[in-house]
Amino acid sequence: MKPWYNYERIPGVLASSYEKASRMVIDGYYSQVADEIVSNIRQGALLDLGTGPGYLPVEIVKRAPDIHITGVDLSRKLINMARSNAHKAGLSKQLAFEVGNSARLRCDDEVFDMVISTGMLHSLKNPVDVFTEIKRVLKKDADAWIYDPANVTQYIDMAKWKASLNLRERCFLWIFGLLGLHKPMAVYRKSDVIPMVKAAGFKKYEVVEHEREIRIKLTK
Repeated sequence: MKPWYNYERIPGVLASSYEKASRMVIDGYYSQVADEIVSNIRQGALLDLGTGPGYLPVEIVKRAPDIHITGVDLSRKLINMARSNAHKAGLSKQLAFEVGNSARLRCDDEVFDMVISTGMLHSLKNPVDVFTEIKRVLKKDADAWIYDPANVTQYIDMAKWKASLNLRERCFLWIFGLLGLHKPMAVYRKSDVIPMVKAAGFKKYEVVEHEREIRIKLTK
């Protein structure tokens, strides 16, 4: 019998506490990743898988206004937050967010100039399916950059984050922590990832273990 919870999706009751933690790493982690991405591409259509509250797409488009990004996430609450964040930043024309499954994307073949993802791979039930979808939606010779797990812990002031949580958020975090429901399904190493990308049909790839995360570059 499958569990009632879904590891791949941030539970709705934890969305607000997750958003608060994500907000704290904008200037450190997301800004750094945005700089790296914009150094590689400055225009075109990008896809952000596991977009969460959309802070990375916002940072990318701030730096490169000719980029248009579609963000996909399983959490409806986080997608609503992402839309709100795009609106507040005045970037709704360049950013679109939708609830969706990265293993079954609702888009045509070869439509994106780049696919990105931060901190999603370790939570996937069927990572090969997601890699296969990434290959399908990438244009010829386009890249996918995947960071996992997102190396954000060093940028979070845990005391400040905990102090920002309301009673409801604290209670749900305590319950999920007590039951162990917040733990990821797997944390992959380079030796785990290479067979996955090969199984998805990628022949050009680079997998680097970088500090506390894996960085994957795939080229169609």
